[in-house]
Amino acid sequence: MLRVAIDVTPLIGERTGVGVFTAGLLRALSTSGDCVIRPYAVTWRGRDQLVGNMGAGIAPGRVPMAARPLHHLWRRFDGPVIEWWTGPVDVVHGTNFVVPPSARAAQVVSVHDLSFVRFPEMCLPATLRYPDLIRRALRRGAWIHALTQAMADEITEYFGVPAERVRVVAPGVEGAVFGGPAAAVAAVGGSGRPYVLSLGRSEPRKDLRLLVNAFDQVAAQHPDVELVIAGPDGSGEDGLRAAINEAIHHDRIRRSGWISDAEKASLLRGAAVFAYPSVYEGFGIPPLEAMAAGVPVVATAAGGVPETVGAAAALVPVGDSEALAAALSHLLEDADARTRLIEAGRARVGLFTWDRCAGGLRTLYRDAAASRSRGRRAKRGIPGSR
Repeated sequence: MLRVAIDVTPLIGERTGVGVFTAGLLRALSTSGDCVIRPYAVTWRGRDQLVGNMGAGIAPGRVPMAARPLHHLWRRFDGPVIEWWTGPVDVVHGTNFVVPPSARAAQVVSVHDLSFVRFPEMCLPATLRYPDLIRRALRRGAWIHALTQAMADEITEYFGVPAERVRVVAPGVEGAVFGGPAAAVAAVGGSGRPYVLSLGRSEPRKDLRLLVNAFDQVAAQHPDVELVIAGPDGSGEDGLRAAINEAIHHDRIRRSGWISDAEKASLLRGAAVFAYPSVYEGFGIPPLEAMAAGVPVVATAAGGVPETVGAAAALVPVGDSEALAAALSHLLEDADARTRLIEAGRARVGLFTWDRCAGGLRTLYRDAAASRSRGRRAKRGIPGSR
């Protein structure tokens, strides 16, 4: 049995893509039968929110961990070590850019993208501290988990880490949750009209203002179509609200804040087209969720998105509102094109399962643990350690 400490902090609060990844991985590992999960959460204020949020039989450690002072220490020192909170473990997996130092455990850190390098002006101060934390982890011998080969290549180039220490394992998609017949949309006051849907936190990197501009062009040709933008408020909320207010067809744009998983599934199943207009993404779970719901997808060719969606989505250049509008209009008008993308999308989603994700990460954990063990033996001068 492999003892794995997993950072479950992303499960707290309004769940983003990292939270979806962490929750899916936790469920799959806990049912695999060959892992003992030791969850930990690097948070002081949010620690009580984890109760009942991780599945049956899994509970976080009771000793609280305060994020700000620990991140400050981990950027400069190789302590305090994770075993102080979890007890002895074989591997510690930092699911969100940060992996704690350890006494004996191998270290694995998920690096979802390099937005702090590519678009630092769009990042919060805490995000801009990730490079130092990742470099420190690499000096300790950490392995990196990337979600796409595109991100693995960027990580290898930027951090100068050997390619063999960067492992690509894609997340899964809860296809059964989003599949099924179309549902009536009541989550955001549905009008019964066809709608283009976008999901995600309102951050500048999501470029939802571009989508509003593109929809204004679409709306002029399709007087019955609406735009629904659902997801929690982020640092780009003020800009998004301003763009909506300035839109000619602002009365046909509906903005919803955070929605439940059930509401999200309902919105997806009822959508005519799903739009994903990001400037930069490491993977892109929402387009796959839309595909699982039988909805055609238009996405920007941003970062790892083309690798994620393959030929099952209509891809447009980043930042091109006219191309985005044209692709959305085409799918609203052309039933054959919609059918082709829907069928391709359902086939594409079948490649991304949580069992496959858990299997890939278990292999990474074992390789990292074996490497760590060889390194300890080599330091002690034990024969056969090379």
